[in-house]
Parts: sequence; structure tokens; C-alpha cells
Amino acid sequence: MTRFSAEQTSRFVRIEDGGRPFNVHYNDVGDGERVVVMLHGSGPGATAWGNFNRNIDAVVDAGFRVLLIDFPGWGQSDPVVCAESRSDFNARVVKALIDQLQIERITPIGNSMGAHSAVAFALNYPQNLDKLILMGGGTGGISAFVPMPTEGIKRIGELYREPTLENLNRMMQVFVYDTSDLTEELMKARLDALTANPLHNENFVKSSQLYPKQFPDFGPRLPEIQARTLIVWGRNDRFVPVDVGYRLNAGILNSELHVFNQCGHWAQWEHAERFNRLVVDFLTH
Repeated sequence: MTRFSAEQTSRFVRIEDGGRPFNVHYNDVGDGERVVVMLHGSGPGATAWGNFNRNIDAVVDAGFRVLLIDFPGWGQSDPVVCAESRSDFNARVVKALIDQLQIERITPIGNSMGAHSAVAFALNYPQNLDKLILMGGGTGGISAFVPMPTEGIKRIGELYREPTLENLNRMMQVFVYDTSDLTEELMKARLDALTANPLHNENFVKSSQLYPKQFPDFGPRLPEIQARTLIVWGRNDRFVPVDVGYRLNAGILNSELHVFNQCGHWAQWEHAERFNRLVVDFLTH
């Protein structure tokens, strides 16, 4: 876990998107000139701090400033009903936030939904992109090998519709490869985050009904991404199959792919030490 405090690094910024104001929560850690932005997934109760607290220290110690953004609809950020591509909406949120902070270039590290959003950012704002790191997501479309929607995505839907401890346990059982790491403390923290703002859960369900393709297929546009890209995947990912990672690697010409075996949908948490070494090497060379 990180030596930094979520409370002491907590910040808010006021942005506008299409005339709608949003308070967006983020954590600001470190003071390096180069900026890494950590973007969380779409699971109920997810936050950037909750997704990446095992990775903050290594990136800050390598000399980077780290921003951890809670997208609208998660954490302490304002609720939203998203009747459009959430990937593009989230990318606009990231752009508005860094503009407010007068940051010119960033390296997004995106997990799952965060990876979809990072790809949208790379496509829409290439002038603001340094490097790109994607994990367990980045483009929509179907898997060539696994029935869709996947087992994990189905369980996310169940948890959003009925946010109970039983459904949280069902989702987390397929979220990681080694479930012995799912401590009672971790599960309690996730349940507390899940139930803290019921409107977030209701709005996610409503958004999916209004606009089912929340995370569109960027496959045809991937060759537009010129930035150096690191793609990281879990071989045993039951939410977004590993062949999606191969699609990203094939489409983003200046990319490399690392696959962890015995790893589910949470590579940065399940294999934190090795993941951190991989990321720091990529960021600094």
C-alpha cells in the first residue's frame, strides 16, 4: 500500500462539459515535471485511489507527479447519466481537468474503462499525450474466442442492479486469479464505496439502457495513435479476454504487449511489484 494519504492528497476541480458543470475529485501526489494520470475501471464502487494504491509510490519515486481521477459517476465526483460514448466523455473530463491545472502533456495509465478512456484521449487529444499505458481494456468489439458479454461483465451488471455483499463477492471471485488476496478489509472498503452514493449505481444502469454501447470499438482508428504504448494484460482475465490485448498490440503500431500468467483483470494489483518495475522502466526509457 502507498505511504501517501488519500485524505491529504484529495482535491476537487470544477469543469464544464457541453454546458453541464461537474465537480471532479482527484488525488494529486508528487511534484515531478512529467505527469502520469491514473484512470480507474467501471466496477461498482471503483475509485482511482482504490484501483492504484499499490502503484503510486513506485511512480512518484521515479520522479513523476501522479494524478488519480475519479470519473463523474464514481467516488466523490458528481453523478452523471451518460447517454453517449462514455469513453469520449471521460476523455473530455481528463482534458478539462489538465487544462484547469495548466498541464500540457500526460501519460495516462488506464485500467478497463480507464483504458477505453485513455485510448479516446489519445485519439482526440494527441497533442496532450506523452506515452500511453493500457490494461485490460482500450477498445470495444467482440472477442474471437470468448462468448460475449463475458462472465465478468455479466456479474458487474448484476452488482449494479443489486448492490449487495453477495453480488460483490460473486463479482470479485472472477475479478482476480488468486482470490486468497481478497481480504475482509478490502471487501469491506469496496462495499462501503459501493453503497456510499446509490445514485452512481442507478445512473450507470440508466446510462447503459439509454446508450448500450458505452465503450465503442476504436479498432479501426488504433493506427492513428503514434505515442509509445505499453499494453498489459492478465492471461486469465474473465472480464476482457486477452485477445483484445492482441488487437490493441496489432493496431497501435508503436506498442508492446506484456501478458501476466495467473492474473485476472487487475494486473496492477495482482502483480504489483512486477507491474511497477515494468511501468517505471517504460516511463523512464
